Amino acid sequence: MRYVSTRGGGQPQTFTQILLEGLAPDGGLFVPEAYPHFTPAELAAMRRWSYPELAYAVLSRFADDLPPADLKALVEKTYTAKAFRSDAIAPLRTLEPGVHILGLSYGPTLAFKDMAMQFLGNLFEYVLAKNGRHLNILGATSGDTGSSAEYAMRGKSNIRVFMLSPHGRMSPFQTAQMFSLADPNIFNIAVRGVFDDCQDIVKEVGADADFKAKHSIGTVNSINWARVAAQVVYYFKGYFAAIEADGLKDGSPVSFSVPSGNFGNICAGWIAKQMGLPVRRLILATNENNMLDEFFRTGVYRPRKGAEVFATTSPSMDISKASNFERYAWDLVGQDPVRVRELWKKLDTEGQFDLSSSAYWKKVDDTGFVSDFSTHATRLDTIRRVWRDYQVMIDTHTADGVKVGLDYRETGVPLVCLETALPVKFAETIREALGLDPERPAGFENIESLPQRFEVMDADTGAVKRFVESHTA
Repeated sequence: MRYVSTRGGGQPQTFTQILLEGLAPDGGLFVPEAYPHFTPAELAAMRRWSYPELAYAVLSRFADDLPPADLKALVEKTYTAKAFRSDAIAPLRTLEPGVHILGLSYGPTLAFKDMAMQFLGNLFEYVLAKNGRHLNILGATSGDTGSSAEYAMRGKSNIRVFMLSPHGRMSPFQTAQMFSLADPNIFNIAVRGVFDDCQDIVKEVGADADFKAKHSIGTVNSINWARVAAQVVYYFKGYFAAIEADGLKDGSPVSFSVPSGNFGNICAGWIAKQMGLPVRRLILATNENNMLDEFFRTGVYRPRKGAEVFATTSPSMDISKASNFERYAWDLVGQDPVRVRELWKKLDTEGQFDLSSSAYWKKVDDTGFVSDFSTHATRLDTIRRVWRDYQVMIDTHTADGVKVGLDYRETGVPLVCLETALPVKFAETIREALGLDPERPAGFENIESLPQRFEVMDADTGAVKRFVESHTA
C-alpha cells in the first residue's frame, strides 16, 4: 500500500513514511493510491469478531509495511477492556429495533477521539523507538482532540505535545481535562481566537518545511492519515453489531448518522464504504456552523471566516474549515490532483468553490451522503426525547447526530448513530435540557477544581514557533 498527495506532489510513500506527517509537502492530504477491499465472503467471516480482531484486519490493509506480529501486538495493547471500560470496546446500544447508538466514548477522555488516538500513541512510540527519533506534535483542538491526544501521548518516550485551543471556547470539563495535566511533555496553548485560527497556525507551521524538519514537527489532528484509518474500524464494528442486533443477513445495508465538524469522523465512514462495507447512507449532521450541510445541499463549499463561526452548545463542531473534506473531494473529482489544486486555489482566491453545475455534483447522490443541521433548540429537544423515550442520556453532539439521523431514517435499514462524547463533558446543557446532572465516571469527580497549566497567546504563528523552539531540545 502506497500513499500519494491529493494535490499530486511528491512520490508515493509507505504507511510508516507518512505516519508522522500531517499535510503532504505540497499542502495536500495523504490518501492511498487505491482503497483496499473486502469481499462479501470476507465480511461475512468478520461478523462476530472482537474489536481487536477487526482493528487488525482493517489496519493491516493500510499498514502493510509494519511487521504483522508488531501490528497485532499494538492493536491488542490498545483495545483493552481496562482502557475502554468494556470488553466490547465500542458497545452498541439499541434504542428500539432498527435504531442504535454506537458507544465510542468509554476511553480515557470520554470522547470518540480516543478510539483512534490511543492507537496512535502506542504506534508513534513504537515507530520512534525503532528509528531512534523524537517527535514534537503540534495540534489544534475545538474540544476533544486535544485531551484525547494528550492522554494518549502523556509520558510517552521521545514525544512532546503542543496543543492549541481557542481561549474560552471549550466547555469547563474539556478545558480542565487538558489544562490540568502536569506531565512535562504536555504543553497547552490557549489562542485568543476561534478553532480555525488554531488550525491555520498548525497548517502554516506545517508548510514551513525548514522549521518542520528542524524541530521534528508532526500532527495527530484528523488530517493525519493513520488517525483516519484507525477510525474506519468502528464502522465495521457498528455495522456487524447492528445487523446482529436486528437479526439481518450478511450484506444487509446499514446507515450511519455522524456529527461532523472537521469531516474526519464521517470521512472514515466514506472510506469504510469504499472498502466494501454495505453502507446505505452516510448522514452528516452539523450544528449551526453548517458549512458542510450547505455543500451537500447546494454544491457550494464556502468555509466561514472566524467572525462568522457561532459559539454553540455542541462546541467541538464550531468549525468553519473542514480539513478532511479534501479527501472526499479527491474521490468526487475522480482522484484528479489537477482538479483538486484548481478547487483549492479557488478557495484561496475566492473563498469558495461551486460544483452545482458540474458533472461532479451529479455523483454526490451516488456517494450516499445526505445532510442537515441542528440548533440549540432541536438539540435540547432531542436530548429530552431520547431521555423520555429510552431513558438514555446523550451529549449535545450525539444529539445533533440523532436528530438528523432520525429525520433521514429509512424503513428496513438499521440506523447507527455515532456517539461522540459522554454527557458529563457538557453538563451545563444537559442540566438545561433535563434538570439533571449527568453521571461522572470514576476519576473525574473534581476535575474542574484541579490546578491548570497553560499559556495564553494571540493568534500569531511566529509566537507559537518561538514557544515550540524554547521548549524543545
